[in-house]
Amino acid sequence: MKKLIELREKRAAKVAEMRALHAKDKLEDNEEQRFKALEKEVEEIDAQIAREERMAAYERQEERGEQVHGGELGRELRNYSLASAIGGALSGRLTGREAEIDQELKRGRESRSGASGIHLAVPSEILLGTREQRSQTVGSDPEGGYTVATQLAALGDRFRPALRVESMGATVMRGLTSFLDLPNLAASGSTKWVGENENAERSTVTFNSVSMGPKTVTGEYRLSRRLMLQSGTAIEDVLRRDLGYLLAQALDYAAINGGGVKDPLGILNTTGVAKVATVEDFADLAADLIAELELDDVTGTAAFLTNPTVMKAARKKKDADGHVLTLAEQFHNQRVEVSTQVPNNIGATTNKSALIYGQWGELYIGYWSAVDILINPYHPDVASNGGALLHAFLDADVAVRHKEAFAFAEV
Repeated sequence: MKKLIELREKRAAKVAEMRALHAKDKLEDNEEQRFKALEKEVEEIDAQIAREERMAAYERQEERGEQVHGGELGRELRNYSLASAIGGALSGRLTGREAEIDQELKRGRESRSGASGIHLAVPSEILLGTREQRSQTVGSDPEGGYTVATQLAALGDRFRPALRVESMGATVMRGLTSFLDLPNLAASGSTKWVGENENAERSTVTFNSVSMGPKTVTGEYRLSRRLMLQSGTAIEDVLRRDLGYLLAQALDYAAINGGGVKDPLGILNTTGVAKVATVEDFADLAADLIAELELDDVTGTAAFLTNPTVMKAARKKKDADGHVLTLAEQFHNQRVEVSTQVPNNIGATTNKSALIYGQWGELYIGYWSAVDILINPYHPDVASNGGALLHAFLDADVAVRHKEAFAFAEV
């Protein structure tokens, strides 16, 4: 930033010299040469400023914890096998990239391996996810048998809710280690026009902050010995898709409608997020939500998020001639996303759906850990039959940095 300021000051000085030369009616030969030299120097400085601004943007992205895909870490994660990591941890022979990533994630953190189980650290990009207990066995098909066969195709996944919060543009911060405060300028001072020799009027500014701290979401699976021996690649799909999705689903829902007790405080329950009066016409309601942010000078890319119940009603809207109104018309060409994660049981009568409009970059998601998996083959439920319990833990939190950046209506 210091170098950028210096470059701009240097540019301003040279432009000022050019302006002084340009003000003359006629330039001498040496002055003409000097003007051309200054012009070339300004062009070179402009190129340096552009490079510095690009670097500053990259650095801001890193400070916000935004993910940069690719590179060495991306290649490592693409080749990471959760099944191999669990099998290696159970046998005491964790090797390869899984061992390297486990050691890196545990660096500076307490390891909980011991008599109660084996601690395995898994990147949050690999596995995310809620407290839901499943028993996985080979004996019956629904409990694990479907994943064991002589020739086994890819595991068929179930239909799941769409997770939208991060894709809407939420600010993601990873690798947090302590409680976090997000300081904000709450109110500016004031200015005043003054006459000659009249003193300036002193004013003050006020600040506030939004606090974030780790909250834990957990899930548990029971795996039989035979399933772990026979399932091969299929168990990888079970672990990645199902348990991982459940943790991510819990965090996504908390960001929208979390109560802030054991779970994070979501948008709909954050004090100060505006609730707009419901009107029958979708176009009018969308206009009111958009205006709510504009009246508070909120800038940036904003979008709507709602559930299928609301979208079903919107798609049925017709004009006086019976023609279906497009969603672009009703939502004023703004982006609209749909997910069953958005509640349909809010309001005084607990039967209303939420229609949220916001500048989603003001929603912060913080991760205090990788996904920690505790593999417990010693629990009485599994010790006698050679199975294992898999406990997954994730520490994360959500915060609305500026409440004025969101508004919602009950539809």
